[in-house]
Amino acid sequence: MNDMTLPSLLFALLIALLLGSLYHLIRGGGFWRFILYLGLSILGFAAGHLVGLWQGWMLFPLGSVNVGMSSLGSLIVLVIGDWLSRIEPKDESAV
Repeated sequence: MNDMTLPSLLFALLIALLLGSLYHLIRGGGFWRFILYLGLSILGFAAGHLVGLWQGWMLFPLGSVNVGMSSLGSLIVLVIGDWLSRIEPKDESAV
């Protein structure tokens, strides 16, 4: 199940972009936040897939794509990335 063919890579990319788009639809924001969500979703999807392969965890496998673990990784990275991107720096100096 480690054979990632071009169709399975494109399918994985499609799912990751769909998750990023849905997250943007829920959270909102401008164009650059949309691009951020798409990038975070792709990164998290790949990380979730690799963690699933590494640990041998299979959650809803669809062909050679571990959709469950990959989606979980994508959502985790999206939430953490969104939270970190909304932190405002303090204007006051500590000196």
